[in-house]
Amino acid sequence: MSDRAQDPNELFDVLTAGGRPTGEAKSRASVHRDGDWHGSIHVWVYGIDRDEPYLAFQRRGKFKDTLPRKLDATVGGHLRSGESADETLREVEEEIGQPVTLAELQPVGVRLGVSEETPGVVDREIQRVYLWRLDGPISVFTPNPDELESLIQLKLDDVLAIFGDGVVAADALELKAGSAILTPTLITVSEFAAGIDRYPFRVAIAARNALRGDRYISI
Repeated sequence: MSDRAQDPNELFDVLTAGGRPTGEAKSRASVHRDGDWHGSIHVWVYGIDRDEPYLAFQRRGKFKDTLPRKLDATVGGHLRSGESADETLREVEEEIGQPVTLAELQPVGVRLGVSEETPGVVDREIQRVYLWRLDGPISVFTPNPDELESLIQLKLDDVLAIFGDGVVAADALELKAGSAILTPTLITVSEFAAGIDRYPFRVAIAARNALRGDRYISI
């Protein structure tokens, strides 16, 4: 594990499973060791590129303490102790090189995310989930190599087919950290940090409904 990917001493507020602060703040390393609930935000970029609806994923860095190299939300960030969700949006510019405000995002719900895939780590997050519509290719972003390996642009229909119809692989476009060029790649179902709740499937449905102009959208 590399401290470039995360600061093990960064303080998080410990929450109850219902999202209430307990009044205790602990280091990232301790929170992930002890399985404490803590807050995070997920920002999912979606849109239309060349008449094709898409959803963007990040490939997590290989030194991440949870789910290294898995495909996850376009941007994910923990709430530091005392920090608001609006302040945590600093993660968007840190990870993919473009700032965003809450006013530009569409909130689509809260998810209880649990991961125990990494030995010695029990990650229990209360995730506030947002959609960010940006039409055109994801090559407008500049992935930070300290945070992620690449961004993946996957057709929305293919995300739905993978999780809804059992399709095992799909063609996609990849923007590697340090590059400004999208290159073709093949994505398989085993690469996703999906969880038991088929999280990317639910986000893809929400993105599809948003593109249709639905008033009520939720994951």
